[in-house]
Amino acid sequence: MRIFVDADACPVVRIVERIAQRHSIPVTLLCDTNHVLISDYAEVRYIGAGADAVDFALVNLCHKSDIVVTQDYGVAAMALGKGAYAIHQSGLWYTNNNIDRMLMERHLAKKARRASAKCHLKGPAKRTEQDDAVFEEAFERMIEHASSLPALCDQPLRSGL
Repeated sequence: MRIFVDADACPVVRIVERIAQRHSIPVTLLCDTNHVLISDYAEVRYIGAGADAVDFALVNLCHKSDIVVTQDYGVAAMALGKGAYAIHQSGLWYTNNNIDRMLMERHLAKKARRASAKCHLKGPAKRTEQDDAVFEEAFERMIEHASSLPALCDQPLRSGL
């Protein structure tokens, strides 16, 4: 098992490294060349700054039973398709039971933004210590689960949507 982090602007990188080090799990941080990351524990990989370059590199590197940390639903969906686990920086586990709905909601929101020039979305709220605690607990549970059971993606995908 390895952990891959979509590290561009990821607020939980240090939490991931600390927990992974405690469990002796290797971590790879992927970011584009516009960012600078330094880690005493994780391998840092710089990927060209092209659109979605980091996303595709991460998906190409991950394998079944690896863990992917990303806020991008598309990356999560591709990781699940490879049999990996995926978790959002909020602590939400991406699964085959929720990813279709999340992708549809993202699509509808993008469509609404394009249709209305007045549709301005606020950015996320400032991250709190409670947010970090929620992520840490969910990430610990995911590691324990991934270490003891087959990947969530071994479940057959639902069809008929």
